[in-house]
Amino acid sequence: MMIAEIVSIGDELLKGGKVNTNAAFIAAGLGGIGIPVNRIVACADDENAIVDVFSESLSRADIVLVTGGLGPTRDDRTKKAAMRLLGRGLEENPEAYARLVSWFTSRGRSLPENLRDQASVVEGSIFVPNPVGTAAGMMLRCGERYGNSFLVLMPGVPLEMQGMMRETVLPYFASESTSFMRHTPVKTVGIGESLLADLLVDIEDNLPEGTTLAYLPHTAGVELMVSTTGTTEEIVEHNNRRVVDAVIARAGRFIYAIGETTLEETIGGLLAEKGLTIATAESCTGGLVASRLTDISGSSAYFLQGLVTYSNESKTALLGVSPSIIERYGAVSEPVAEAMALGCLSGSGSDIAVSTTGIAGPSGGSAEKPVGTLCVGVARKMPDGGVVKRTHTYRMYGTRLQCKQRFGEAALREVWKSLTGADT
Repeated sequence: MMIAEIVSIGDELLKGGKVNTNAAFIAAGLGGIGIPVNRIVACADDENAIVDVFSESLSRADIVLVTGGLGPTRDDRTKKAAMRLLGRGLEENPEAYARLVSWFTSRGRSLPENLRDQASVVEGSIFVPNPVGTAAGMMLRCGERYGNSFLVLMPGVPLEMQGMMRETVLPYFASESTSFMRHTPVKTVGIGESLLADLLVDIEDNLPEGTTLAYLPHTAGVELMVSTTGTTEEIVEHNNRRVVDAVIARAGRFIYAIGETTLEETIGGLLAEKGLTIATAESCTGGLVASRLTDISGSSAYFLQGLVTYSNESKTALLGVSPSIIERYGAVSEPVAEAMALGCLSGSGSDIAVSTTGIAGPSGGSAEKPVGTLCVGVARKMPDGGVVKRTHTYRMYGTRLQCKQRFGEAALREVWKSLTGADT
């Protein structure tokens, strides 16, 4: 089995200026052709450091994929580091030069002489065309000293790197790979990592060979990743499906999707399938629930309107919430959440309405209603003309932004439960 490492070049990655999305894209692409990534390294724009990292990675991996440091400025030192490591010079690649000239000509410009070296590659390279930019990519066999491992150099600009990976790098190494990998995301809602792990402990203790079960908690919930690696595609698919089915059997009431599907996409699909519409009335989430629902293409078929009623006065004026209910129970309460949902349902004409009212903090909490308290209301019209109402109070933790994100996830969770009849 071929093993890969990823090296991301750039001072900005080490200073927190940018998130390393390139590495995630590359790892996912390699996984799709059966090549696991064992290590991801971020390296400064320093030639000595780059040479050291290249040497270390090539001693461990069959393929080292590098992003960054291929531009025309002085801080772009990747090619020089590769030349120094391998004892090779530069050569102008005719195809790279022709593409570079064409790139400028198509924009009504001539190729600046100081950019001509963008068509130069390290001697012995396999040229990797850049579909959207000027910097040439290259794949290098690094000789017996490094076990004939590959060094793949690509720009750090995400669109350029992604084009190179899709059109050249992945097809090339797919033909070299002798293994298969299957990654299956299992999306859960309404359960924490430790409780989920307790549910699945015996499944983890009996995983098939080559299969792992990873817990990927995030701000709003937990995602499981079932990963299987092997030399036979049929066995890989069978073992992966076997574990996924076991997880579904054990934790199905918390699972809203298998695969790369978000909770809002799942809800949108259910609304479209059932021919239902939805509206939102939000206080503490400030429109986040409506934003997530409308992130989905085609949401205009089921999303009618969203109101942000942040003040008590707006809850009364726009949703018809009685001031006496607010005074008696407080704005953050299940009776107010229910009244907000009912007012939204009536005013919008939708089939379902969801409301949020809570305390995101860091101020505003009390002993009775601490920061992180959320009340969600869902009201749904039934075929017989009646209305089914449900409310729920949550206690959450985190910063203000984390609470808002978790509040939004909880509201969508209540909508999902209403649509599926789940009682989690």
